Amino acid sequence: MNYAIFLGCKIPAMVPAYEDSTRAVLGKLKVGLQDLPFTCCGYPTRSLDLDASVVAAAHNLALAKQAGLAILTPCKCCFGQLRHAQRFLEEYPELAERVSAFLQHEGLPFPNGVKVDHLLTVLSKEVGLEAIRSHVTAPRTGLKVAAHYGCHALRPSAVTGFDNPMAPTIFEDLVAVTGATPVIWPRRIDCCGEPVSASNPDLSERIARGKITSALESGSELLVTACPYCHMRFEELAKDMGLPLMLYPQLLGQALGIPDKALGL
Repeated sequence: MNYAIFLGCKIPAMVPAYEDSTRAVLGKLKVGLQDLPFTCCGYPTRSLDLDASVVAAAHNLALAKQAGLAILTPCKCCFGQLRHAQRFLEEYPELAERVSAFLQHEGLPFPNGVKVDHLLTVLSKEVGLEAIRSHVTAPRTGLKVAAHYGCHALRPSAVTGFDNPMAPTIFEDLVAVTGATPVIWPRRIDCCGEPVSASNPDLSERIARGKITSALESGSELLVTACPYCHMRFEELAKDMGLPLMLYPQLLGQALGIPDKALGL
Protein backbone atom coordinates (compact mmCIF):
# COMPACT_ATOMS: atom_id res chain seq x y z
CA MET A 1 0.00 0.00 0.00
CA ASN A 2 1.78 3.12 -1.27
CA TYR A 3 0.72 6.73 -1.59
CA ALA A 4 2.10 10.08 -2.61
CA ILE A 5 1.82 12.18 0.55
CA PHE A 6 0.47 15.68 -0.02
CA LEU A 7 1.24 17.88 2.98
CA GLY A 8 0.23 21.23 1.51
CA CYS A 9 1.68 24.51 2.76
CA LYS A 10 0.34 24.86 6.30
CA ILE A 11 1.46 21.56 7.83
CA PRO A 12 5.24 21.87 7.20
CA ALA A 13 5.27 25.56 8.09
CA MET A 14 2.87 25.76 11.04
CA VAL A 15 1.90 22.28 12.30
CA PRO A 16 4.98 20.06 11.80
CA ALA A 17 3.77 17.67 14.50
CA TYR A 18 0.97 16.67 12.13
CA GLU A 19 3.52 15.48 9.58
CA ASP A 20 5.63 13.77 12.24
CA SER A 21 2.72 11.88 13.75
CA THR A 22 1.21 10.98 10.37
CA ARG A 23 4.47 9.51 9.11
CA ALA A 24 5.04 7.65 12.39
CA VAL A 25 1.57 6.10 12.44
CA LEU A 26 1.53 5.14 8.77
CA GLY A 27 5.00 3.68 9.07
CA LYS A 28 3.83 1.54 11.98
CA LEU A 29 0.88 0.36 9.88
CA LYS A 30 3.11 -0.44 6.88
CA VAL A 31 1.66 2.25 4.60
CA GLY A 32 4.33 3.43 2.17
CA LEU A 33 4.68 7.14 1.49
CA GLN A 34 6.48 8.78 -1.41
CA ASP A 35 7.41 12.45 -1.47
CA LEU A 36 6.81 14.16 -4.82
CA PRO A 37 7.69 17.79 -5.69
CA PHE A 38 4.18 19.01 -4.89
CA THR A 39 3.33 22.70 -4.65
CA CYS A 40 0.37 24.64 -3.21
CA CYS A 41 -2.98 22.93 -3.80
CA GLY A 42 -4.45 26.16 -5.19
CA TYR A 43 -7.12 26.67 -2.55
CA PRO A 44 -5.99 30.20 -1.52
CA THR A 45 -6.62 31.52 -5.05
CA ARG A 46 -9.92 29.79 -5.78
CA SER A 47 -12.10 32.80 -5.00
CA LEU A 48 -9.77 35.12 -6.94
CA ASP A 49 -8.81 33.18 -10.08
CA LEU A 50 -10.48 29.83 -10.73
CA ASP A 51 -8.18 28.96 -13.63
CA ALA A 52 -5.05 29.54 -11.55
CA SER A 53 -6.55 27.55 -8.69
CA VAL A 54 -7.40 24.56 -10.87
CA VAL A 55 -4.06 24.69 -12.69
CA ALA A 56 -2.23 24.55 -9.35
CA ALA A 57 -4.27 21.53 -8.25
CA ALA A 58 -3.98 19.83 -11.64
CA HIS A 59 -0.19 20.23 -11.60
CA ASN A 60 -0.05 18.24 -8.37
CA LEU A 61 -2.55 15.66 -9.57
CA ALA A 62 -0.49 15.21 -12.74
CA LEU A 63 2.67 14.57 -10.72
CA ALA A 64 0.87 11.78 -8.89
CA LYS A 65 -0.49 10.34 -12.12
CA GLN A 66 2.98 10.41 -13.66
CA ALA A 67 4.28 8.50 -10.63
CA GLY A 68 1.40 6.03 -10.75
CA LEU A 69 0.34 6.82 -7.19
CA ALA A 70 -2.83 7.79 -5.35
CA ILE A 71 -2.65 10.90 -3.16
CA LEU A 72 -2.99 10.82 0.63
CA THR A 73 -3.33 14.18 2.35
CA PRO A 74 -3.71 14.96 6.07
CA CYS A 75 -5.07 18.44 5.22
CA LYS A 76 -8.81 18.70 4.70
CA CYS A 77 -8.50 22.00 2.81
CA CYS A 78 -6.06 20.40 0.36
CA PHE A 79 -8.28 17.33 0.13
CA GLY A 80 -11.33 19.42 -0.69
CA GLN A 81 -9.44 21.57 -3.18
CA LEU A 82 -7.99 18.61 -5.09
CA ARG A 83 -11.41 16.95 -5.24
CA HIS A 84 -13.02 20.22 -6.40
CA ALA A 85 -10.42 20.61 -9.13
CA GLN A 86 -11.16 17.11 -10.38
CA ARG A 87 -14.87 17.95 -10.54
CA PHE A 88 -14.21 21.24 -12.36
CA LEU A 89 -12.08 19.44 -14.95
CA GLU A 90 -14.84 16.88 -15.49
CA GLU A 91 -17.66 19.40 -15.83
CA TYR A 92 -16.06 22.29 -17.74
CA PRO A 93 -14.46 21.15 -21.04
CA GLU A 94 -13.07 24.56 -21.94
CA LEU A 95 -11.33 24.83 -18.58
CA ALA A 96 -9.99 21.30 -19.02
CA GLU A 97 -8.55 22.28 -22.41
CA ARG A 98 -6.74 25.29 -20.94
CA VAL A 99 -5.39 23.20 -18.08
CA SER A 100 -4.32 20.43 -20.46
CA ALA A 101 -2.37 22.91 -22.58
CA PHE A 102 -0.52 24.16 -19.51
CA LEU A 103 0.32 20.65 -18.39
CA GLN A 104 1.54 19.67 -21.84
CA HIS A 105 3.91 22.63 -21.72
CA GLU A 106 5.20 21.24 -18.43
CA GLY A 107 5.55 17.75 -19.89
CA LEU A 108 2.86 16.37 -17.58
CA PRO A 109 -0.14 14.14 -18.35
CA PHE A 110 -3.75 15.21 -17.97
CA PRO A 111 -4.60 14.09 -14.41
CA ASN A 112 -7.81 12.17 -14.88
CA GLY A 113 -8.33 9.11 -12.73
CA VAL A 114 -6.05 10.07 -9.83
CA LYS A 115 -7.37 8.85 -6.50
CA VAL A 116 -7.31 11.44 -3.71
CA ASP A 117 -8.04 10.45 -0.11
CA HIS A 118 -7.80 12.12 3.25
CA LEU A 119 -5.72 10.46 5.96
CA LEU A 120 -8.83 9.40 7.89
CA THR A 121 -10.27 7.60 4.86
CA VAL A 122 -7.03 5.72 4.25
CA LEU A 123 -6.90 4.61 7.86
CA SER A 124 -10.56 3.61 8.02
CA LYS A 125 -11.15 2.12 4.57
CA GLU A 126 -7.76 1.07 3.21
CA VAL A 127 -5.83 -0.02 6.31
CA GLY A 128 -9.07 -0.97 8.07
CA LEU A 129 -10.29 -0.66 11.64
CA GLU A 130 -9.61 -4.27 12.57
CA ALA A 131 -6.07 -4.12 11.21
CA ILE A 132 -5.43 -0.98 13.25
CA ARG A 133 -6.97 -2.55 16.35
CA SER A 134 -4.60 -5.50 16.03
CA HIS A 135 -1.64 -3.09 16.39
CA VAL A 136 -2.98 -1.28 19.49
CA THR A 137 -0.75 -2.01 22.49
CA ALA A 138 -1.60 0.91 24.79
CA PRO A 139 -5.35 1.54 24.48
CA ARG A 140 -6.63 4.91 25.71
CA THR A 141 -9.38 3.20 27.71
CA GLY A 142 -11.75 5.52 29.57
CA LEU A 143 -10.67 8.70 27.78
CA LYS A 144 -13.67 10.66 26.49
CA VAL A 145 -12.81 12.22 23.14
CA ALA A 146 -14.62 14.82 21.02
CA ALA A 147 -13.75 14.51 17.32
CA HIS A 148 -13.93 17.73 15.30
CA TYR A 149 -14.75 16.98 11.67
CA GLY A 150 -14.11 20.29 9.91
CA CYS A 151 -15.91 21.50 6.80
CA HIS A 152 -13.80 20.81 3.72
CA ALA A 153 -13.96 17.02 3.86
CA LEU A 154 -17.66 16.78 4.74
CA ARG A 155 -19.04 19.42 2.37
CA PRO A 156 -20.10 19.36 -0.41
CA SER A 157 -20.46 15.61 -0.08
CA ALA A 158 -21.21 15.18 -3.79
CA VAL A 159 -17.66 16.37 -4.47
CA THR A 160 -15.70 15.00 -1.52
CA GLY A 161 -17.45 11.68 -0.95
CA PHE A 162 -15.94 11.62 2.54
CA ASP A 163 -18.91 10.61 4.72
CA ASN A 164 -22.53 11.49 5.41
CA PRO A 165 -22.26 15.28 5.89
CA MET A 166 -25.11 15.42 8.42
CA ALA A 167 -24.39 12.24 10.39
CA PRO A 168 -20.77 11.19 9.85
CA THR A 169 -19.24 8.30 11.78
CA ILE A 170 -15.75 7.80 10.34
CA PHE A 171 -13.96 9.94 12.94
CA GLU A 172 -15.76 8.42 15.93
CA ASP A 173 -14.96 4.93 14.61
CA LEU A 174 -11.28 5.87 14.42
CA VAL A 175 -11.37 7.32 17.94
CA ALA A 176 -12.96 4.10 19.23
CA VAL A 177 -10.25 1.94 17.69
CA THR A 178 -7.72 3.61 20.02
CA GLY A 179 -9.69 2.34 23.01
CA ALA A 180 -11.01 5.81 23.83
CA THR A 181 -14.71 6.64 24.08
CA PRO A 182 -16.00 8.94 21.32
CA VAL A 183 -18.37 11.67 22.50
CA ILE A 184 -21.33 12.61 20.32
CA TRP A 185 -21.55 16.34 20.97
CA PRO A 186 -24.01 18.92 19.56
CA ARG A 187 -21.55 21.00 17.53
CA ARG A 188 -19.24 18.27 16.26
CA ILE A 189 -19.86 19.00 12.56
CA ASP A 190 -19.94 22.82 12.84
CA CYS A 191 -17.21 25.04 11.38
CA CYS A 192 -14.24 25.85 13.61
CA GLY A 193 -14.34 29.55 12.69
CA GLU A 194 -11.01 29.65 10.90
CA PRO A 195 -12.36 30.78 7.47
CA VAL A 196 -13.37 34.18 8.90
CA SER A 197 -10.37 34.61 11.20
CA ALA A 198 -8.84 37.32 8.98
CA SER A 199 -12.03 39.18 7.99
CA ASN A 200 -13.83 38.93 11.33
CA PRO A 201 -11.57 37.70 14.13
CA ASP A 202 -14.15 38.32 16.85
CA LEU A 203 -16.71 36.13 15.10
CA SER A 204 -14.07 33.48 14.46
CA GLU A 205 -13.20 33.34 18.15
CA ARG A 206 -16.85 33.17 19.19
CA ILE A 207 -17.42 30.22 16.88
CA ALA A 208 -14.36 28.39 18.17
CA ARG A 209 -15.21 29.12 21.81
CA GLY A 210 -18.73 27.87 21.21
CA LYS A 211 -17.42 24.59 19.86
CA ILE A 212 -15.02 24.08 22.75
CA THR A 213 -17.78 24.90 25.24
CA SER A 214 -20.04 22.35 23.54
CA ALA A 215 -17.34 19.69 23.79
CA LEU A 216 -16.69 20.43 27.46
CA GLU A 217 -20.38 20.46 28.38
CA SER A 218 -20.72 17.06 26.73
CA GLY A 219 -18.11 15.58 29.06
CA SER A 220 -15.19 15.54 26.65
CA GLU A 221 -11.70 15.24 28.11
CA LEU A 222 -9.85 15.68 24.82
CA LEU A 223 -10.55 17.40 21.49
CA VAL A 224 -8.99 15.81 18.40
CA THR A 225 -8.60 17.34 14.96
CA ALA A 226 -7.52 16.12 11.54
CA CYS A 227 -6.94 19.43 9.75
CA PRO A 228 -4.12 21.92 10.32
CA TYR A 229 -6.36 24.98 9.95
CA CYS A 230 -8.88 23.72 12.49
CA HIS A 231 -6.10 22.68 14.85
CA MET A 232 -4.53 26.13 14.75
CA ARG A 233 -7.90 27.80 15.36
CA PHE A 234 -8.44 25.75 18.53
CA GLU A 235 -4.87 25.62 19.82
CA GLU A 236 -4.67 28.60 22.17
CA LEU A 237 -8.38 28.75 23.02
CA ALA A 238 -8.59 25.09 24.01
CA LYS A 239 -5.62 25.53 26.32
CA ASP A 240 -7.14 28.65 27.90
CA MET A 241 -10.51 26.92 28.34
CA GLY A 242 -9.04 23.77 29.89
CA LEU A 243 -9.66 21.26 27.11
CA PRO A 244 -6.58 19.31 25.94
CA LEU A 245 -6.11 19.25 22.17
CA MET A 246 -4.40 16.66 19.98
CA LEU A 247 -4.07 15.75 16.34
CA TYR A 248 -5.70 12.42 15.58
CA PRO A 249 -2.49 10.62 14.55
CA GLN A 250 -0.99 11.64 17.90
CA LEU A 251 -3.86 9.93 19.74
CA LEU A 252 -3.61 6.88 17.51
CA GLY A 253 0.18 6.86 17.77
CA GLN A 254 0.02 6.69 21.55
CA ALA A 255 -2.39 3.75 21.32
CA LEU A 256 0.05 2.06 18.95
CA GLY A 257 2.85 2.49 21.48
CA ILE A 258 4.82 5.04 19.48
CA PRO A 259 6.98 7.33 21.69
CA ASP A 260 5.59 10.84 22.20
CA LYS A 261 8.70 12.44 20.74
CA ALA A 262 8.13 10.71 17.42
CA LEU A 263 4.57 12.05 17.45
CA GLY A 264 5.63 15.67 17.94
CA LEU A 265 4.42 15.75 21.55
